[in-house]
Amino acid sequence: MIKGKTRSGFEFQLDENVMNNMELIEGLAAVDQGDITALPKVLVKLLGSETKEALYNHVRSEDGRVPIDLLVEEVKEIFSASKEIKN
Repeated sequence: MIKGKTRSGFEFQLDENVMNNMELIEGLAAVDQGDITALPKVLVKLLGSETKEALYNHVRSEDGRVPIDLLVEEVKEIFSASKEIKN
């Protein structure tokens, strides 16, 4: 299990085998090609449904929105942290 924490304080755990999933790679490729609607599925593959919702709540604004820019920054940090921990 890979455990980490983003700079904003979001704590996460990833199964060590999570990156060995072609569906995750396909989703990441879709996001990279501009299909932001693939991001929720990527997050479920990466974090699981409960942790995805916890991440949404972590970045949620006072008016109830989940800002995409803040969410993407958190996801980048999770990927960076998981690479550093794994290496």
